[in-house]
Amino acid sequence: MRDSTLARQDVGTDVVNVAAKRPKPQYHRKKVRIDTKERPGTIIIDTSRKFLYYIEGNGRATRYGVGVGREGFGWAGTVKVGRKAKWPDWRPPKQMIARERKKGRIIPSYVKGGINNPLGARALYLHRGGRDTIYRIHGTNQPWTIGQNMSSGCIRMMNNDVKHLYRRANVGTKVIVIGPNGRSSRYYRERGVDILATIFRN
Repeated sequence: MRDSTLARQDVGTDVVNVAAKRPKPQYHRKKVRIDTKERPGTIIIDTSRKFLYYIEGNGRATRYGVGVGREGFGWAGTVKVGRKAKWPDWRPPKQMIARERKKGRIIPSYVKGGINNPLGARALYLHRGGRDTIYRIHGTNQPWTIGQNMSSGCIRMMNNDVKHLYRRANVGTKVIVIGPNGRSSRYYRERGVDILATIFRN
């Protein structure tokens, strides 16, 4: 694979090649100032701007760059984190398998969790009314897709970022997804990067 480095999986000792290309700097994790009525601990995803915000309170949030659904796969709504998984297995929906088969592309019905898995290092499974929506916030082994419309509706993050979010967002966390044509001003207004907090972030 072109532009690759060696990366070590944090659940084992296997070393494999993964793409090292990173997204544009604007999509790197930053601390920002934000106006919102949402409670601390809430996640807001703005699919138009390709940002995910973890609300911290006191007018602050952590902003992460994300990859979102390609044309025809965008969605909006309020959901919750129903469960979480480290290095999750991937079981693509039957609809996806059938859709890709029509395009002449065969995808497996199961991929074991690991560095080469499309769900990356962590996954937060999004539920509505106690039922799985089939959408996830997850890592990716294709970090160059962050900031782009590439997925089938799931929210992609860089592996280091999704691990950071995973530690903070508990099961039951409220997640607001602002769709492609949604009005972000209904939920938040960003007031710029908190430079010192970004430099000394943890």
